[in-house]
This record gives sequence, structure tokens and C-alpha cells, in this order.
Amino acid sequence: MEPITINTLRTFEALANVPDEQLQWLIDTCEERILPEGTLFVKPGDPMVGPHFIISGEFAAFVSQSNSKRELGIFGAGVITGYLPYSRGKTSSVYMKVRNEARILTFPTERIREMIKDHFELTQALVHVMSNRVREFTAFQQQNEKMMALGKLSAGLTHELNNPASAIVRDSVSLREHLRLEPQTFKKLTAIKMDSGQVDAVNDALFRVLAETDRPRLTLKEKTKREEEISDWLDGLGIEDAYDMAETLVDFNFKVTDLEDFKKNIPDAFLSPVFGWINTLLVTEKMVEDIQESARRIAELVKSVKTFTHMDRGADKQYADIHIGIRNTLTMLGYRKKKGNITLVEDFDFTLPPVKALIGELNQVWTNLLDNAFDAMDQNGKGTLTIKTEKDKEFVRVSIIDDGPGIPEEIRSRVFDPFFTTKEMGKGTGMGLEVVQRIVNQHNGSIKVSSVPGHTEFVVCFPING
Repeated sequence: MEPITINTLRTFEALANVPDEQLQWLIDTCEERILPEGTLFVKPGDPMVGPHFIISGEFAAFVSQSNSKRELGIFGAGVITGYLPYSRGKTSSVYMKVRNEARILTFPTERIREMIKDHFELTQALVHVMSNRVREFTAFQQQNEKMMALGKLSAGLTHELNNPASAIVRDSVSLREHLRLEPQTFKKLTAIKMDSGQVDAVNDALFRVLAETDRPRLTLKEKTKREEEISDWLDGLGIEDAYDMAETLVDFNFKVTDLEDFKKNIPDAFLSPVFGWINTLLVTEKMVEDIQESARRIAELVKSVKTFTHMDRGADKQYADIHIGIRNTLTMLGYRKKKGNITLVEDFDFTLPPVKALIGELNQVWTNLLDNAFDAMDQNGKGTLTIKTEKDKEFVRVSIIDDGPGIPEEIRSRVFDPFFTTKEMGKGTGMGLEVVQRIVNQHNGSIKVSSVPGHTEFVVCFPING
């Protein structure tokens, strides 16, 4: 095996401009090691040591996620890994396993101070390696968090879109079957003899009722009582299908007094076919309304996705209403609210001016904070989520409050640390709140948390004008 020389280290791109005497000092100080294939070199929680200089062979770096192995990359000859000068990391957060027999130089970590003090160019080269590593790792984690958020939103959209889409299919089938019954109604109508004045009066009364879109919400007791009153009134006049007709008439806010107005303009002999025609028209109207409402719901969800991702805007900061992003996020996570039996309280200050921010990034903040709140309240099987917005001098202040069990005091100071999570394996990477803090800092803002059992509050502040 050839000895490791200055020329060997010159093959490392990062060490290309380091003086020969410093490279020789590095060789003399390091321990040369041969690691067999399959060696688990590093695992999460191990103290960071080194740096390590890979002379030959390969290492696979990976993390454990969702009970499976997620590979981060393959590191071979010419790569520098492990602890580096001025690094704040003390323990490893990834696994590293030898893929092919590896030959490395390991620098004794306890002599880093000596390197910093006496070997400037070598130290500078390793600090540059650390800067690149942080930048690459940050980009990877941001992408990873976005993909996880996308997975959550996809699950939510599947739930949210399934209901209105199914309703459209169901209502369209019912409407087609309903319209096939129309010939019988038409046959009865053609036998009616009413003058044009009577017909106009019935039409005017009918469309006057249909024009009232602000229909009151009746309690079950109120609805049942009104249905009984109308059914009895129809029965008393010998009108067919009185019970079924009463239910439809109440849905459109008909009262007995409205029916009396109709009756004034309809000859007694034709009351049953005319009211049958009115009922048929109302049933058709209701089915069309339901289809329109389902289609509107789908259109709203699509719009929410578009504004949530901010796909129609550039990457620069934009002025926007903060409440739109929060509500779009709530729409995306609507299934969590329903599934968790959550009551939502919106304490919004709608006088807030538009804020200048990276709206897509802020939406990631709301996604992580709201998703965490839902997770916390899941333990109780129900809960109340309160979102409050207000102005604090030149800042916007957003508070997200849940009534879950709270965050224990001994771990509260660590919730923003990378990879720290209290969730079970596969349910969290521990990067959600770290990403939240990074985005808030990017907006020159702040985020704080306070928590006692039954009241956990995350407060996000950021300047209105960016």
C-alpha cells in the first residue's frame, strides 16, 4: 500500500492551495485507518470527531425515516467529513456506513485549537468545506420538509376533493333519473286549464321564493314542526305525496302562508298536479344547487392550492393579506380539523395592512405550526384551535394556540433544535420547527413559544414592510 503523501492530499480539491508544510503537519498528526466494508462508522447521537479525510473507498450516508432508510449520498475519495473547525455541531445526526473498504486519515479532534492557532490556510480550507456542507445540507432539509408538507397536503386534498367530486357524480345520476320522471308530470300539466293571469301569478310567487337565497337555518325541532304543518295542510286538500313534498318545500323556506298565496290562483281541481309540478321544479333546483356547491368547493380547493404554493408569483417578496395564506393553509389541512373534532376560533384583525413577505415560505410556517397543533390535540380526541392576528407597532403578530397537553418544561428550549422531535418514528423529522425558525429569521422576525397543560401558544412576529 502506497504511503500517504503531500501529493495524495493535493488531490483533495479543498486542500489544493494549502502550503506543503501544513499538509505534512496534517499527515503527521492524523491517524491512518482501514475500515472494512459494512462497518457502521457513525450513527445518530455519536460525538462528532475528526475531521476525516477519505483517501479511498466509499461511505453511504443515510437517515432513518418512516421506518425506512433514506440515503443522503455517497462519499468517496477526496471528501472531507466529520468535525470541522468552528463547527457548532457536537453529535452526529446521520448514519455513515462503509460501502467499499475505506482508507481514511482521522485528525485528533482535541488538537483543533492547535490547528486554528498555527495553521491558518489549512483551517481556512476546512471552514470553507464546513460552509459548503451547511449550505448543501440546509437545501436538502428544506426540500425534504417541503416534500413532507406536500405529502400531508396531498392526503388532505384527497379527503377534501373526494367528497364534492363524489357528490357531483351522485347528484348528476339522481338528476338524470329525476328528469326521466318528468313525462308523467308533463302529462298531468297538459290537462290543466288555467288562464294566463293565474299562471303568471303562480310563476311570480314561485320565483319570488326561489330568489330568497338567504334561507334561515332551522333546528331539527323547528324543521320537523314546519314539515308537519305543511304536510297536514297539503293532506287536507287531497294533494298527492304530501309528506315527501313537505320536506322539499321546507328546504326552500316555504311556510303555510306561502302555500295559501299559491292556492288563491289555482283552481281546486288542479291543486294536486300544480303543486306536484312545483315540487318537481324545486327538487330539480335543489339538485342543481348541490352540484353547483360541489363544483364551487372543488374550484375553491384548486384556488387554495394555487395561492398556497404561490405558483403564480415570482420568488421575490410580495405584499399580500396575511389572512389569505392562513385560511388557505386551513383549507389544505381541513381534513385534520374534521378528523380531530377541532373547534376553530379565528380572532383576526382585518384592519392589518398587506405585508411584504415570501408568501409561499410563510405558508410553510403556518403548515408546520398548525399541523403540530392538530397533532397535540389528537391526544385528547377533540380540541379548540385559536388563531389570532394583530398589529404590534410595525410588526404583524400571529398567535397559534391549542389546548393540547402542552410541551414539558424540560424540552421546551429544544423544540427549535434540528432533528429534535417528540413524535414517534416515521411521524416527524424534527426539522419542522427548525425550518419555521429559519424562515421567520429570514423575514427579520421572531418566534416564541409558551406552554402549560391546556394552553400552548406559538407567537410569530415579522415586520409589515419586510
